[in-house]
Formats: sequence, structure tokens, C-alpha cells
Amino acid sequence: MGYIKKGKESGATLMTGGERASDVGYFVQPTVFADVQDDHVIAKEEIFGPVMSILKYSDEDEVISRANGSEYGLTASVFSRNYSNASRISKQLRAGTVWINTYGTFDAALPFGGYKSSGIGRELGESGLQPYLEHKTVVLGSFD
Repeated sequence: MGYIKKGKESGATLMTGGERASDVGYFVQPTVFADVQDDHVIAKEEIFGPVMSILKYSDEDEVISRANGSEYGLTASVFSRNYSNASRISKQLRAGTVWINTYGTFDAALPFGGYKSSGIGRELGESGLQPYLEHKTVVLGSFD
């Protein structure tokens, strides 16, 4: 609830949600903020909850630069009607997982982890198994 409070205090427009979803547990209503600026806490920090910040942008280069300017890089989503555009943008984003026309889709075979301050290493997939493996090198000489 602290991030929602900070969003309201920053001048962002609360479009929907923003309240507890239940008296039991730590459930929050899906929340959407508009008129969010890059210097708002809700734009700069990772919020692990159903909170979306909508930021306006002028062109593709600007939005990629702003997204990559974040201290974090766990995930990103690109929504587009054009596969080529979405693919090109996804390759430029510094995030551990980039979804195209979806969000939050996971598969145990795919590695998951972030870039920058969003973590070290990967979970899931072959990459997630690497820390548990031991490698051995055997060098053979001649048997003459």
C-alpha cells in the first residue's frame, strides 16, 4: 500500500483500484496510475504487485532509452500489432525477460532472472541448473 500512497502523493492520476482487496492477507486491487513521470517512485522502483504505471512517450527511441535508463531490469512487455517492430524493440531492452503481447507467462524450461539491480543469476531452465552442477576436466596424455 506504500507504493500506492506514493503514487497518489506524486501527482499521478489513480485510474482504478488503489485499495486493499480483502481484510484477510496482503491482497491489493489491480491498480492503474496515469500521468506518471520518470522521477516518480512508482516509475523508478520495482513494484511486486498488481500496480501499473502508464507513461507517455513520443517515439520508439525515447521509450527504449527511458526503459533502459532504469536501475532495474527484471521484466518488460512490448505490445504491438507488428511482429517486426515488437521483435526489434525487445532485442534492445535491457531486461531478463521480455514478453511480446502478453505479460507474466512462465515456463519451467525458460530461464528467469533480471539485469542490473534486479538480481544475479537465473532460476528455471538449463541456466537455473548450472549452479548445482560440478564440472570436471580430464586431460589425456599419450599411452605409448
